Amino acid sequence: MSANASMFSQSFFHGTKADLKPGDLIEVGYQSNFSEARLSWVYFAGTLDAAIWGAELANGNGRERIYVVEPTGPVEDDPNLTDKRFPGNPTLSYRSREPLRVLAEVTRWHGHPPEQRQQMKDSLARLQAEGADIVD
Repeated sequence: MSANASMFSQSFFHGTKADLKPGDLIEVGYQSNFSEARLSWVYFAGTLDAAIWGAELANGNGRERIYVVEPTGPVEDDPNLTDKRFPGNPTLSYRSREPLRVLAEVTRWHGHPPEQRQQMKDSLARLQAEGADIVD
């Protein structure tokens, strides 16, 4: 094995309420999970916990879903989280202008407790009221 090779690969996740299938693409131009805005980026994470938050906080009445995704183009740190909330990107939150390909659905995961969800929703509502609506 060369010095650059690794037997491990990074998995990426996307949390949503959209019903997707393996091979589907998550593309720019669609409505955000969290607002009425049409996005010019697709967002994803390298941690299951960040994707769980995405699914739990997504708008809509559908079932919360987590997908394993594969970026199809260049990736960058999500500045909404890494620059503003979590310096150093501990949540491994990313974005891309290129589509994400759905590889599989994660079917066994545990969400956050109801009181923790409510705390997060209250915090986001407070930020939005202050004009700092940064969740895409």
